[in-house]
Amino acid sequence: MDVTRDRAWDTLTRYTTSESLLRHALAVEASVRGYAGRFGEDEELWAAVALLHDFDYEIHPTLDKHPQDGAPILREEGYPEVVIRAVLSHAEHLALPRETQLEKTLFACDELSGFVHACGLVRPTGLDGLEPKSVRKKLKQPSFAAGVHRDEVYAGAELLEMELDEHIRNVVESLQPIASELGLRTAADAA
Repeated sequence: MDVTRDRAWDTLTRYTTSESLLRHALAVEASVRGYAGRFGEDEELWAAVALLHDFDYEIHPTLDKHPQDGAPILREEGYPEVVIRAVLSHAEHLALPRETQLEKTLFACDELSGFVHACGLVRPTGLDGLEPKSVRKKLKQPSFAAGVHRDEVYAGAELLEMELDEHIRNVVESLQPIASELGLRTAADAA
């Protein structure tokens, strides 16, 4: 089976109806795809994995089920093990070693993409002009985007062997082209 973004989107939207979860999937997809380009990897495969990483969250919203109970569904749908293993590896509670660059990147982009998206939602210009310093400042505010696991944001940058500021900059840059799909304002909207 060819792993394509379109096929992954179809799978995602059959199991996910929540607008916020779909936006999260799009944000993680954009970030992971951005890194695939930087690393010279298969952008289509990486995008598909990113779209699928939380595909089962609505039907399995607890750690005793997500994402491990989604893996058999992906197998039934014909996805290869490289996709399934990457999806499983993003879940910290499963304690799977992240061995491939794809697995490391998915983990590194998951929480940070959500956090950067949240930062963009509270700014009149969305992601336009969002600097790493501002994101780091918000990371120190536990009440802001409280559901984001800060330790995973920091661990993700380490896993990519990258300074946190560079990782933040890359994620912001990857999300900017899809800002409107994420429900974010742009500098043009603010003018």
